[in-house]
Amino acid sequence: MVIDFLPFQFQIEALPIAGGSLWATGLYIGLNPLSQWLTNQLCRWLNYVDRSLYLSVEEFEKSRPAREARNLVCASLISILPFLIVGSLCYCASTWGFGGRSWGVSLGMICLLIGGVYELGRRDGQSQDS
Repeated sequence: MVIDFLPFQFQIEALPIAGGSLWATGLYIGLNPLSQWLTNQLCRWLNYVDRSLYLSVEEFEKSRPAREARNLVCASLISILPFLIVGSLCYCASTWGFGGRSWGVSLGMICLLIGGVYELGRRDGQSQDS
């Protein structure tokens, strides 16, 4: 797909975006404890930064639940970025290693399926333990 932006032309290919996204989603689901830990740490850091912006405790406590909810959403969105980067690197490595872009997408789908099955089994194991 070619995008014209003023005097510039950009060409965006869908296959690398799809392959990197499949890899990233598979890694995000398969490494759920890591993604949850990353989200919690980012939320904690955002809450700390948000607290440093207020001078009075009363003003801080007045809108605290809304700000903590906003920080949780922001942390969830930011925690996706490392997985997108690693997923794109995995797509590039599989494309280079196997010699074709379709291999990167195919292995991304396999990664997504394996990550989903692993997460279902992990949650089932946790529910049986408690």
